Amino acid sequence: MQNRRKFLQSSLIGSAAVIGGASFAEDRPGRIQSNAGNPIVISTWDFGKAANAAAWEVLSKNGSALDAVEAGVRVPEADPENQSVGYGGLPDRDGRVTLDACIMDAQYRCGSVMCIEHIKHPISVARLVMEKTPHIVLVGEGALEFALANGFQKENLLTESSKKAWQEWLKSSDYKPGINIENKLYKKETDPMPGGKDNHDTIGMLSLDAKGDIAGACTTSGLAFKMHGRVGDSPIIGAGLYVDNEVGGATSTGLGEEVIRIVGSHLVVELMRQGLSPENACKEAVSRILKRSPQKAKEIQVGFLAINKKGEYGAYALQKGFSYAVHSNKEVTLIPGKSHF
Repeated sequence: MQNRRKFLQSSLIGSAAVIGGASFAEDRPGRIQSNAGNPIVISTWDFGKAANAAAWEVLSKNGSALDAVEAGVRVPEADPENQSVGYGGLPDRDGRVTLDACIMDAQYRCGSVMCIEHIKHPISVARLVMEKTPHIVLVGEGALEFALANGFQKENLLTESSKKAWQEWLKSSDYKPGINIENKLYKKETDPMPGGKDNHDTIGMLSLDAKGDIAGACTTSGLAFKMHGRVGDSPIIGAGLYVDNEVGGATSTGLGEEVIRIVGSHLVVELMRQGLSPENACKEAVSRILKRSPQKAKEIQVGFLAINKKGEYGAYALQKGFSYAVHSNKEVTLIPGKSHF
């Protein structure tokens, strides 16, 4: 009799779920109620501010989060002064500019390109991989062939300034990833962040649109003077970027090998699912890296940025110098990220 009663109760709950639809789903444990109607975009580093402005052009017209993040990160991809993303990016040790990017939307659709050359906007190629193929990842020559077949133009991405930097590096060929090193060649003296020219090698962007949907994008030229063929966390779904539309999204920056080891962005989202705030989720992910290798952690930079369905956001990094940009109806600002060291 007791078992029959439990069965009937379960059946009634199941029926209520079907009848109630989304309203019942929003009460499920682990799902954060949406902040629909209040769009927001956030992104890593100082150059995220200009990227956010382009994304906001889409969001302010009730555009989708997916369209917003693609439009946003295309700005640093096309900026020849930014030597860590896209056109003008510092090359690998062979003098070849190879780019990585990924994109993910509210329906778990995702696309990625890795080690692609000659294409200024890898984020747009990644979106086409998501929308036009049965795959998630295309790499190298295959990614380039796909891009050219879909109307992208082959270009020389190695600017004179990046070529000179590579030629100077060749004199010693000393490879050691530095902390926040890439932006020392990008940041301008008039930029408002105190403490000088510190940034790193990726832009990660997360957006919540007016419908309450989240999307994310991540794009980079990777570590300067890396081995040819090296790929970091940026184009890897779950490492450099992850979105779960029931919970939120996260992205990362810094030394990608360390992010991959903990599947960092997915970890941050799962920690938010468990109830942590975006900042505390990012802090816990950083602590995983710190606990695993405390000595190495002193010599590298890793930062995480996250947003939840309420529109709450936060970040945390290993080292000081990390910053992130925010654009919403309420604020347009650049925020110094908190850090362990």
